[in-house]
Amino acid sequence: MSYESTNDDAPSWEFKDRDIAILCELSNDPQLSSRELTTVLEEQYDIDVSHVTVSESIRRMRDEGVFREAIIPNEEYYIFALFEFKFNAENFADRWRDAMEHIKQDKHTLFFFLSDGEYQWKTVMMFRNREEVSRWIHECYTEYGDVIANVRNSAVHNVLKFKTDPRIYEDLGEEREDG
Repeated sequence: MSYESTNDDAPSWEFKDRDIAILCELSNDPQLSSRELTTVLEEQYDIDVSHVTVSESIRRMRDEGVFREAIIPNEEYYIFALFEFKFNAENFADRWRDAMEHIKQDKHTLFFFLSDGEYQWKTVMMFRNREEVSRWIHECYTEYGDVIANVRNSAVHNVLKFKTDPRIYEDLGEEREDG
């Protein structure tokens, strides 16, 4: 399954209070079973549904792309680095796709995105140690130095929050009420 996001891939979903509550609770604890969620929905949200309905709702939201599941390793196992890529315009047209695919498919890439400004590709990458970071940069320049004018990298120290805050889903209910 591809996690590339484009406007064509945007999910078309009408959020119910139940869906928002499920997303909030799964953000708090992704390991909750549908039976446990059914109990939480009734006790905390006054939503009375069967565990089959909860399971079906989760499956449908996942299939529609409302949320994505990923396995994220504990940050104690890896160091994280932010990479920002500036381009060499002379060779960009010929090799940009190869360079982008290389970075996107690299095993170290956790999160890859486009931005505006001078450094238009950005990625958060995971490595076991600083030597791997240096080796990766060297190999990237060796292979794609004609496309990339500069790589700016920053070590990410002391990851203090690494999860989705369930309160973000409350905005979905507010948007539904406004629309």
